[in-house]
Amino acid sequence: MKKLIIKVESGLLDQNLDQPIDAEAEKLRNKYEDKLAFQSLGVVYGDLGTSPLYVFYNTFPDGIEDPEDLIGALSLIIYSLTLIPLLKYVLIVCRANDNGQGGTFALYSLLCRHAKVKTIPNQDLTDEQLTTYSRSTFHETSFAGKTKRWLEEHPFRKNALLVLVLVGSSMVIGDGILTPAISVLSAVQGIKLDHPSMSSDVVVLVAVVILVGLFSMQHHGVDRVSWLFAPIVLLWFLLIGGIGLFNIWKYDTGVLKAISPVYIYRYFRRGGRDSWLSLGGIMLSITGTEALFADLSHFPVPSIQIAFTTVVFPCLLFAYSGQAAYLMKNTSHVVDAFYSSIPDCIYWPVLLVATAAAVVASQATICATFSLIKQALALGCFPRVKIVHTSKRFLSHIYIPDINWILMILCVGVTAGFKNQNQIGNASGTAVVIVMLVTTLLMILVMLLIWRCHWILVLIFTGLSLVVEGTYFSSVLCKVNQGGWVPLVIALAFFIIMYVWHYGTKKRYEFEVHSKVSMAWILGLGPSLGLVRVPGIGLVYTELARGVPHIFSHFITNLPAIHSIVVFVCVKYLPVHSVPEGERFLVKQIGPVNFRMFRCAVRYGYKDLHKRDESFEKKLLEGLNTFVRLESLMDGCSDSDDYSMCDQETEQPNVLPNHSSNTMPLNMDGTVSSGDSIVSLNGHLHNNTDMVSSGFLSNVAEVNELEFLGVCRDAGVVHILGNTEVLAHRDSKLYKKIAIDYIYAFLRKICRQNSAALNVPHESLLNVGQIIHV
Repeated sequence: MKKLIIKVESGLLDQNLDQPIDAEAEKLRNKYEDKLAFQSLGVVYGDLGTSPLYVFYNTFPDGIEDPEDLIGALSLIIYSLTLIPLLKYVLIVCRANDNGQGGTFALYSLLCRHAKVKTIPNQDLTDEQLTTYSRSTFHETSFAGKTKRWLEEHPFRKNALLVLVLVGSSMVIGDGILTPAISVLSAVQGIKLDHPSMSSDVVVLVAVVILVGLFSMQHHGVDRVSWLFAPIVLLWFLLIGGIGLFNIWKYDTGVLKAISPVYIYRYFRRGGRDSWLSLGGIMLSITGTEALFADLSHFPVPSIQIAFTTVVFPCLLFAYSGQAAYLMKNTSHVVDAFYSSIPDCIYWPVLLVATAAAVVASQATICATFSLIKQALALGCFPRVKIVHTSKRFLSHIYIPDINWILMILCVGVTAGFKNQNQIGNASGTAVVIVMLVTTLLMILVMLLIWRCHWILVLIFTGLSLVVEGTYFSSVLCKVNQGGWVPLVIALAFFIIMYVWHYGTKKRYEFEVHSKVSMAWILGLGPSLGLVRVPGIGLVYTELARGVPHIFSHFITNLPAIHSIVVFVCVKYLPVHSVPEGERFLVKQIGPVNFRMFRCAVRYGYKDLHKRDESFEKKLLEGLNTFVRLESLMDGCSDSDDYSMCDQETEQPNVLPNHSSNTMPLNMDGTVSSGDSIVSLNGHLHNNTDMVSSGFLSNVAEVNELEFLGVCRDAGVVHILGNTEVLAHRDSKLYKKIAIDYIYAFLRKICRQNSAALNVPHESLLNVGQIIHV
């Protein structure tokens, strides 16, 4: 495969050989997609596949009065599976991925790239030149342009969009607690059917033991056992599909008439309000659909589509139809509809597979919750928590210890507290339908702003989605007092945490922007900055992408010395899934050359992880070294947004020398980009002698700068971090004082220190304390 690609790119093949190679490549691609489609069963569809364990019991918790109600409920399940998972998610929403990443934050990052809706404006013009910063352009007078302006016009709309995303994310976390509880409890419920005298408390105890074991194993990662997931879930789907076909043939083939939507109308006309309330149980047939989109990062869209249309969708239809056929003849068995409909000869094997499938479904939901929290943390919407990679092969396999134990406590509490599937099902349905409504609203903006669909298509999509999901939402609201309050309380707690953390981070960033040091003041200090310049390199960490931070003036005001070379390091996360390693570092010159002050922006995507790596400091200093070497190439190239009048209101327009704002994105593959030009440096950066002989260094002064940089590097590197305490102004409103002085302050105390989050080595760490009022 690699040889074929090389030959095609080098143009060595003639026209006659194109067709065989294309056919061979297509064959390999299809084979690869089929393999991934098989693997996706264990990661993506576990939650959706375990729904037959509890749907009919939650739909008819008080028993079945009329067997015809089963036909109406089955018809609702069939059309719910067709409209929501198949048409909406598999065929439409999955296409709205961010370079393969799914979920509410992926949609939000897409919108942030196409419109200036990010509430923390820490992006730079050079960030848009990243290869992963993909976005389409459109005319300002187009409908997409008008939509963009409408979003950007008022801060309230930006904030409302963020609130919408946080609400959906909070509900996903709530579902990550409820799904393991209801799946495992429903699976082990089959033990009681074979032993009627067994107490329900014993069943709950078994479920709790399984859940504790599941969460306790998370730190080992799932990489070693993930190869078992796909076979288990595939076997599960084949079992429920086969049992369903058997029950249809054995009990009542008449249930197949549920394919007609007429029976939905008859179901509501006959049952009235009771039929409407039963929608909360039918809603559970599509739980796990949002996880399908959230887990998209593991597999390409075609593989997801192949797995759903060929295995998941038909097996679920057969499973629900088979249960309905069995219940037509055994209406009193609705409490244990799934296990009662299993033939006796395979009862225990199915019980074991069901328990294993429930564990797999829970694992997938937990992993999706970890990924979502990591995305929220990267975008400044969650407190700093420890993130551990559990796999060397798969970056998406992560483990968050603090969140894992919180999820376990809440999950065990829900299982032991409710003790039955009905109330947990009501809670799960509430969380799922709210997430779906949030996705629908975000998809409207994606279709208008990014896809630029015709308004009629947008209206059809919106109408169908809101009619179905709005109807389900109205039903689950009536069950808030029957367990539906659980996800609302959990989501409210996580929403407050995420929003307050983002609010405090935003206020702190605004303070940094408004209080940054004037360049005129820096120039007035002279090359020595009015202090003793001691040997070494000082890395001053800041959140500012432009300007000299306030922490620097606070530092030099209280200490009589500063390092010979000062580098302002801004570690920032962009609304992209990842930043290539070669484009991670962006170095800029600050002030005249003899000031020896630089800025290095270290850019990450929400999928990337800033881990403790000795090569991080090494690469940063190598980038600085390369910048000094190539500074002569950058003469005349200015970074207009670096120290303009808009950026530094107090400075004079003619204060800076022409070369004071040189900019160089450092690509580790040996290229330097400036503006629209890219200069290749491979083979030319071996040593100072080669640089001089090659013409890259124009004089000996450049070589002296390199030697000075080497001396400072050998003298040592000190990481200077601000230890900032944030307080609200005395005249602030009450809600702001509560948010900043109590909630945000509490979160900062219990979360990881900034030095730990940035993985700064403690042996070379210098903390600078300050108090700011926002």
